[in-house]
Amino acid sequence: MPDIHVLPPHVARLIAAGEVVSRPLDVVRELVENALDAGATRLEVDVEGGGLRLVRVRDNGSGIPAGSAGLAARRHATSKLAPDAASVDAVTTLGFRGEALWAAAQAGEVHLVTRPAAQVGACEVRACGDEVLVSRTSAPAGTTVTVRGLFAGLPARLRTQAPAAAEVREVTALLGRYVLHHPGLHWRLGVDGEVRLSHAPSDHRGAVASVYGPLSANRVLTVVGGGVRGVVSRPELTRARRDRMHFSVNGRPVLAPPELERAVIDGFAELLPAGAAPLCVLDLTVAPEDHNPNVHPAKQVVALADLPGVAARVRSAVAAALAAHPLARAAPALIPPADAGTAWSGTATNASFPALTLLSVYQELYLLAQGEGELWIVDAHAAHERALFEHLTRTLEAEPPAELPEPELLHLTPEQTARLHERGPQLQAWGLTLEDFGAGLARLRTVPATLAALSVPRLHEQIVEAALGDHPDPRRDVLARLACAPALKAGMLDHARGAAVLRALAACEHPWACPHGRPTVLRLSERELAHSFGRRGVRDIPRGRDAAPR
Repeated sequence: MPDIHVLPPHVARLIAAGEVVSRPLDVVRELVENALDAGATRLEVDVEGGGLRLVRVRDNGSGIPAGSAGLAARRHATSKLAPDAASVDAVTTLGFRGEALWAAAQAGEVHLVTRPAAQVGACEVRACGDEVLVSRTSAPAGTTVTVRGLFAGLPARLRTQAPAAAEVREVTALLGRYVLHHPGLHWRLGVDGEVRLSHAPSDHRGAVASVYGPLSANRVLTVVGGGVRGVVSRPELTRARRDRMHFSVNGRPVLAPPELERAVIDGFAELLPAGAAPLCVLDLTVAPEDHNPNVHPAKQVVALADLPGVAARVRSAVAAALAAHPLARAAPALIPPADAGTAWSGTATNASFPALTLLSVYQELYLLAQGEGELWIVDAHAAHERALFEHLTRTLEAEPPAELPEPELLHLTPEQTARLHERGPQLQAWGLTLEDFGAGLARLRTVPATLAALSVPRLHEQIVEAALGDHPDPRRDVLARLACAPALKAGMLDHARGAAVLRALAACEHPWACPHGRPTVLRLSERELAHSFGRRGVRDIPRGRDAAPR
């Protein structure tokens, strides 16, 4: 590693972008980037107490020479930029501001032990605030940085920190992203003495297996071309959200601009259903002068000089990867409608919802109904979904949970495992007993009885995925997902089922929208029809809801 030097003020001002350390996650990110810049092939990260008690990053990188070790904790002291303004426009490293160790020392106690492979003896640096002590010691080649007692001397900042379990979840997700974009390295994450994430050197597919499990890894295709490398999932592996679309620019994991996400989806063309998103891990390479990594305090956002050009390269590379493989998919099995005697029973509980009379079924999905002198159009799927959701909500805890004949082992991502530790008692309170089984597995022992009776493909996987997702209310997310799956689809609707849907919707407490926020009904007044046809006279008088005071 080159010698460390303090940047002159005119260069430091160009890269000052806000506070570096405001939470333990920031310390982990900065130390991991330093290790990667040092050429490490093995990185071991340990956190205790959510990172507030301890954060430690150990690497086998190039180390810091003895002559520079004392500068490591000085502000804007770095070996990654030359001391001239031109170097800021051609950044080739992940860390470059020279603030990481200084900021960590302002927030806690820093202990650094480092030794280049060719150096006899190691250097030990202790820094707290602006006080720095340097001594000699013995240690293997590489660097170990330990930060203890984060914000212990800043009580106001300490009180605003997230709970330990929440911070561990974020740290786990962050390390997972580095694994995905640097799959050729050895990674290990330990949380309070327990290994949460472990990855042996492999390719992008192996990294997907480490983070998202072997089932996902078996459904990805290799992408290579035009400065784009990585993997993208086959069309059958999709999600309703874009939370598994990962990008890096010159090795730095970034929050991708929507244009890049859109480029991947456009690369699928008609292979991807509307509203669905694939899993992808794409590493983008651009010239150093064509990107600016200094537009975000945590360097999670980069500015690209030719974003349309980069998006075009991504779209072309994804399309080429898909075109090279047979992608025929099996037709999904139709889901029968729920039993009308249970999910569609009840009387109206919302006085504001009108009494509707079914007139007709349109396109085997929409109901045309009359009520209050107006024409109502009902989305049968959304309406049925709302009725099922409220039925599941009412009956979720009505019976004891159903115990599985044999506990089922399910693969969890490291992030899901972190959420399990955070939410386990909450899930068990409404009948979902899920236990950490180690090695990235969880043991499912019980599910709520009302959910166990549902005829839904991959029922247990869907329950666990929603329960351990990023939704702030996992109970609601589970019920909303399971209400959607068996709800009536296009082609499954007839007059009898349509009438039952109207009765079920009238019995709902909140009949106006499905659990995901889409409207269940639209209203067209006779007055609006009269206006559209150019009628004037008694047909133009407000009636029904239009006549009511607003």
